[in-house]
Order: sequence, then structure tokens, then C-alpha cells
Amino acid sequence: MAYDSVPPSVDEPLDPYSAVVANAFEAVGPAVVHISAASANGPGGTGSGVIFAPDGYLVTNSHVVSGATRLSASLTDGRRFDARLIGDDPATDLAVLRLEAATNLPHAEFGRSSRLRVGQLVVAIGNPLGFQATVTAGIVSALGRTLRSPSGRLIESVIQTDAPLNPGNSGGALVDGRGRVVGINTAMIGRAQGLCFAIGGDTAVDVTARLMRDGRVRRARLGVAGQTTPLDARLARRLQRAEGSAVAVAEVGGAAARGGLQKGDVILEFAGETIFSVDDLHRLLRAEIAGTEVAVRVIRGAHIESLTVTPELDD
Repeated sequence: MAYDSVPPSVDEPLDPYSAVVANAFEAVGPAVVHISAASANGPGGTGSGVIFAPDGYLVTNSHVVSGATRLSASLTDGRRFDARLIGDDPATDLAVLRLEAATNLPHAEFGRSSRLRVGQLVVAIGNPLGFQATVTAGIVSALGRTLRSPSGRLIESVIQTDAPLNPGNSGGALVDGRGRVVGINTAMIGRAQGLCFAIGGDTAVDVTARLMRDGRVRRARLGVAGQTTPLDARLARRLQRAEGSAVAVAEVGGAAARGGLQKGDVILEFAGETIFSVDDLHRLLRAEIAGTEVAVRVIRGAHIESLTVTPELDD
């Protein structure tokens, strides 16, 4: 067997696929940490996290830090910091930590998960089985999935990918080809191949902001289960919508049913804002809106209907 006679060079160009993966890793890899969670009630756990601010704020999965009495995080450059829990939201399996005495840390930029497309290349970065700074690649297999969180609630707008994940990847970054974090890796199907899931980056950004402000997420409850659905292109143009999607209602109860929403309705607007995805609806269902009348505009059959609902406080 003969080897290539050309001497190796760090400047040797990569093929396009490899270049995208390598660039994504170089952009985000330094911001992905290895988390150690010690518990007084048993053996500690490990996971991953993504630093999003230079002063040491990071996002991870709620289940990585749940029940921990002591937290610490290690960077790819070998530095190790004690970490403090800022806020936890089991309903979306997200939590925010702050690395103590940390400044000028590498941090990642988030992109819009609502702009992902099925078939798009994504890169997963984490610390599976204790192997730090591990990168795998795959594609977006599906969008708009639902996943049951540790609290028992369904998480909407979950990204399905075939980028391989293993224990320890939880809380790590799902990155697009431009080096932006578009998801937080959270789960895999253990008896299957290529079935892995990430919390959408749009959800992560919204929940993270609320956890930093209040330490918890209080929500209003509308009483619908729905999913992001494409709109007919001609209808989207007629309605002058910037994006051709809305939210299809699959189940109705509570405040939504009392306000007249029905299964099969497609929600176009809520509280005066255009709804393109389930994430948009979740973002608007803040605690402050509970108990107030809210205008809802829907497609029902061949007509557009205007309704009024009064969301409830979800404790």
C-alpha cells in the first residue's frame, strides 16, 4: 500500500462538507463545556452546556442539573469553574448556570431555529461519555416534533436530527453550517439509530432570558395542542405574511375551548402579533397575559374568523 507522496500541510484545503463541519466546530466548540453535577443522594451526573455570554452564563438541560448540590464546568482549554444554578425550567428541559469568577470567556452565537429546513446539515458538539469536545454531524431529519420533558409536559417545536448523540451530549450545542447554535441537544432513542432530538434555539433563547430575569418561567395556559404547519403559498401572499407557516390546532380544551377555538383551526394571529410557529405562540403566553381578553385570528375551513380568548395562569 502506497501513501500519498505529498507532505501534509495544515493549509491543505478541505472538501466542502468537511470545511463546514470544521468551521462550525471551531466557532462553537470553545464555548461548549463539560458539566459535573454532584448530588448528596447518590452518584453525580455529567452533561454538556453552551456558554452564551462572556461573563460565564451558560444554558444546559434541566435534567443534567436536577437535584445537584454542587456544579462545576470544564472548558476545552482546561480551565475549571464552580457553577451556580440561576434558573431551571423542567417544562422545556432547560436551565441556566453562571460560572463563578469567570470573565472574557468564549461564547456562542444563536441562530433562528425557525429558519431551519429538513435536510440541512447540522453539527452536534458535546461531551459524550466523558470525551470532551466531541463533534458529530448529520442532517435535520424533521422539524416540529414534540418530546415529553422530565416534568411530563410536552415540549413543542423539537428538532429531530441524525447527528449521533450519546450520554453526556445532553445540554450541548446543535450548530448550523454558519456556526450558529440552533438547538440544545437533549435526547436520543436508545434502541434506535439516527433518532436524536434538540430543543429549538428559538425556545432556548426565550426561556433563557426569562430564567435570567426571574429564575423561573411562569406561563399562561391557552388550552391547545398544535404544530407548525405550512400555508398555501397563494394564501400566504394574499395575507401578506413574511413566512408561509402558521399553527394548526390539534386538540382544544380549557380557555381555548371557552373562547370558541376548534380542532382544525389554523392560528394566524394572537394578541395582535403574527403567528408563524408554535414557538411564537409560546413566547406570547407569558404570565402577564393570564386573565385578560386576547384577540385570536384563525383560518376555519374556507373562512377567516376572529375570536377572543382569556388565557389562564399555569402554575
